[in-house]
Amino acid sequence: MFDIIKAIIIGIVEGLTEFLPVSSTGHIILAESLMKIPGGSVWTNSFKSVFDYSIQLGAIFAVIQLYFDKLNPFSTKKTDREKFQTWRLWVRVIVGVLPAMVAGFALNDFMDAHLSNHWVVSATLIIYGIAFILIENRQKGIAPVITDVNQITFKLALYIGLFQVLSIVPGTSRSGATILGAIILGASRFAAAEFSFFLSIPVMIGVTILKMGSFFLKGNSFSGMQSLVMVTGFVVSWLVAWFAIKFMMNYIKNNDFKAFGYYRIIVGALFLILGIFGIIKV
Repeated sequence: MFDIIKAIIIGIVEGLTEFLPVSSTGHIILAESLMKIPGGSVWTNSFKSVFDYSIQLGAIFAVIQLYFDKLNPFSTKKTDREKFQTWRLWVRVIVGVLPAMVAGFALNDFMDAHLSNHWVVSATLIIYGIAFILIENRQKGIAPVITDVNQITFKLALYIGLFQVLSIVPGTSRSGATILGAIILGASRFAAAEFSFFLSIPVMIGVTILKMGSFFLKGNSFSGMQSLVMVTGFVVSWLVAWFAIKFMMNYIKNNDFKAFGYYRIIVGALFLILGIFGIIKV
């Protein structure tokens, strides 16, 4: 039963942090360290790795659910022009994810092996927290050039995708890197956040398939309890992410991202202290 509770807690953490620019990876590392994960017959190292990516996929389902009509090029409610715009949006999303897919495929295992430690995670949390504050101060009084995702060009999508590559470093935050990049390149907070959400769909589906495939190709399998834990975390992450996305999009209508910057700095400092004292072990 306690393993299910752990799955619920991690699912909540993932759902809350995946689309807020605060680093879901950093928060999951913190939560799992405090709950002594990996450890025990259920939370093995191999299962933990697959679980962490699978619950991210749960959060992605919340994006698909919330934006299904906007992302559906086959909708009978859309005119031919609107369907064309939807297909064009998807092509720009694919262009935007290409840099991260290439870099992730080449560097993901290296990053996990060499940079997944409390020094790096705390540093990226703090550095990007400061970046959010500085960039928001810089943008004050500057009207965004792009206020809708349909205004994002193929060239701009590629540039935003290059910013997404930064999220390979643990603690950076995929949404944080892409939102910062899009704002720097002239997008409004709303357009930047939406495009960041859409970029996450093919990235996380692809990564989850790779992780799952690697898990099974190595001869691993899920026990009955592991399967139940996996489903629990997936569903909880999906439900919580739905509310987190709604909150964020309402919040940024009248607020900037500086609050998230200050939050990152506080969490980064906490992460560093807990790591130094050996409470966090990555």
